[in-house]
Amino acid sequence: MTNDLAMMSATELVAHYRHKTLSPVEVAEAVLKRIDQCDSVLNAFCHLDPETTLASARDSESRWQAGTPLGLVDGVPTTIKDALLTKGWPTRRGSRTGKADGPWDEDGASTARLREHGAVLIGKTTTPEFGWKGVTDSPLTGITCNPWNTGCTPSGSSGGAAAACAVGMGALHIGTDGAGSIRMPAAFTGIYGLKPTFGRVPIYPMNMPGTIVHHGPMTRTVADAALMLNVISCPDPRDWTALPFNPRDWCVNLEKGVSDLRIAYSRDF
Repeated sequence: MTNDLAMMSATELVAHYRHKTLSPVEVAEAVLKRIDQCDSVLNAFCHLDPETTLASARDSESRWQAGTPLGLVDGVPTTIKDALLTKGWPTRRGSRTGKADGPWDEDGASTARLREHGAVLIGKTTTPEFGWKGVTDSPLTGITCNPWNTGCTPSGSSGGAAAACAVGMGALHIGTDGAGSIRMPAAFTGIYGLKPTFGRVPIYPMNMPGTIVHHGPMTRTVADAALMLNVISCPDPRDWTALPFNPRDWCVNLEKGVSDLRIAYSRDF
């Protein structure tokens, strides 16, 4: 537990909202303040829209006060990697080749699920150009730094999401992973990241190169990743490659430990 609103987990925040001991507006303001304090050094964001963020937080506050939250993460501050379509915000994938003026009139699959569940979107996080490498710098946005040592990289390609997550610039962060683009930044910054089985999280529009790239959660706790997976694994009819929807609650049995699980390991791959 922490009293720092920006560092509270999504699981804690939802419990506070339910008991009316915190407001999504208070939390959004704390996260925006943390961004003001940290992002000039870290450069984790390529797009911010505080006015829209606070308007979304006020809508969430009204829903919680009325006892009618939209979904599992209503009011939780959330970022979107700049590889996923986000209605109203540019998606440039770290490249100057994409025009900022859009039109940006559609959400990608994970963005749509998070919005449907009431997430308060904070901004778009940085990525190397087209997510092609394991460090996060691009001609469009410059260099993103590791919060533990700003002379080092947070890795990539979801490095902006990882850096933002580590210092409390949002509780939930969506990343993409083909050859380690969630897992490497998570390891470099000390957060939790998951590359789910392909098809578990619907993708739209489909990434190149096909089935290699998966979308998944990046969070400060395992419980938050499970909560986020409950949201982003919901069906999207635009993805014909998705697995049949599994209605299981990924938060169940997290406390059981790993004693009955096995890991497959190849010495020579």
